[in-house]
Amino acid sequence: MAHCFLAATVGVMLFLAEPIHGEHHMKWKVEKRQGGSTSVPLLITNNCAETIYPGILTQGGTGPADSGFKLSPGANHSLTVSTDWQGRVWGRTNCSFDDSGHFSGSSRACTTGDCGPVVACTGTGELPATLAEFTLSGANGQSYYDLSMVDGYNLPMAIKLIAHSMSNVDDIPPNQSNPSCVASVGNYAGPSFNPYTSGSKTFLGTNASFQLPFLSTSSDKISNWCPWDLQVSPPTSPGDGVYPYPDGDVQRPAFDPCFSACAKYNEPAYCCTGKYGPSKCQANYFSKAAKAVCPDAYSFAYDDADSTFAVPKGAGFNVVLCPGGASTTILANARNSSQLQHSGTHAMGVSYNAFAKGWALTDGMAMKAVLAVTLLVVLMT
Repeated sequence: MAHCFLAATVGVMLFLAEPIHGEHHMKWKVEKRQGGSTSVPLLITNNCAETIYPGILTQGGTGPADSGFKLSPGANHSLTVSTDWQGRVWGRTNCSFDDSGHFSGSSRACTTGDCGPVVACTGTGELPATLAEFTLSGANGQSYYDLSMVDGYNLPMAIKLIAHSMSNVDDIPPNQSNPSCVASVGNYAGPSFNPYTSGSKTFLGTNASFQLPFLSTSSDKISNWCPWDLQVSPPTSPGDGVYPYPDGDVQRPAFDPCFSACAKYNEPAYCCTGKYGPSKCQANYFSKAAKAVCPDAYSFAYDDADSTFAVPKGAGFNVVLCPGGASTTILANARNSSQLQHSGTHAMGVSYNAFAKGWALTDGMAMKAVLAVTLLVVLMT
């Protein structure tokens, strides 16, 4: 696996790759089909200590046969989707389905992520829910994917790239393509987390040669990141509902789902609607808190610059629930270093697609900017 750092070229590329707001890959619509061929692997892994019921919503292309299922701790569930699939994956917690896969109660079947009274989801999940989002047939022959907290947060989640016998995907360094969001103290390994010095010395498909960059922060910050008013079930505090400020001394539960400000209040300024379009919508107090604990995850609607990953079309994906460890800082590190990594051993001409040999989309390279970059970059490795 050959690598070169393109410091001289990066300045041009990052200038051309200014974020083009409103280009979030999930806004690229793909016609939804039934019964189409499926060949791209989608693997769901449950590393949580509890049983999780993953939910899957197909928004375009042909989705998997299962839109919801039971997944025991340590288990995997293999699915396939079409090469142009567009959709999302999330986890449902504390569910109460009977042996036939139905819920007969009067409220929700699951505490978070609920999508109806049956195991197979019939629609999107209730908020809050951490999301893994995919557009497998995006612009310029790329598959786009991200972790999202735009709808709030309920579970730690990671996405691991599956090469799927594609050499141009296999050449991508795994520490540039496998983001993780861990904002639950029970799943956080602490500020000194380093999986490459002990145990299996691997983590999310990476090893000591290709180490993921991790967020280093205190367990207290992971415990208390969710703004008090956005907690799904804020703890009772002494004082007949009068809460201390700051609230750091109030013990919060280990499982502390968090609404986004948009999900809780549905205000245009929080949801980037109405007059708060691409040019005016800014990160709100939830977005800033979420980004502080999950730097590689979407935190509001126009957070493209720090949240979107891209690989050549055809790759598969492994969504990992409760990956452990710590949140990654892949995109922030790439932006701060002002360097992009390229993998491969071929010369690429002026009209060659610069991403076709394994570029990761960094610094919010929106789709129009990608096209401009590919006309100018000549790389030799």
